[in-house]
Amino acid sequence: MNTLLRILLVIPLGEEVVVGCWNQFAPRGFYDNFPTVDLNPPFSDHFAHDFGGATMGIALLLAIAIVKPRTHFVVPAALAYSMFAVPHFFYHLMNMEMASPGQQVVLTIANGFVALLGLTPIAVAVVRDRRLAAAA
Repeated sequence: MNTLLRILLVIPLGEEVVVGCWNQFAPRGFYDNFPTVDLNPPFSDHFAHDFGGATMGIALLLAIAIVKPRTHFVVPAALAYSMFAVPHFFYHLMNMEMASPGQQVVLTIANGFVALLGLTPIAVAVVRDRRLAAAA
């Protein structure tokens, strides 16, 4: 199950590294080029750098959980990721008036998938721990 946990954590880690670094080091490029970001309020350099730094912090927690997939690392890392991903899903679900129908479908599916990326490792870690406890 450790391998499964590592696989489940590496996907959000990759996403957090790309989005975080892009926002931190090229915020205007992120705003201008990341799909659907331009549907939101005007660009803010300060906000983009702050978001990029926070995202890289979550990436660090995910990386630690990948290296040591113990529950006391996996759960906080996945919860930190989910604290962004789940509300982000609902924000886009409730604020799609500027998006085309195609963008609405893509945003809903993609953000739903991203939200599940944070919750799934928590479930896997809990199941793993229960199996280990039952075997002991």
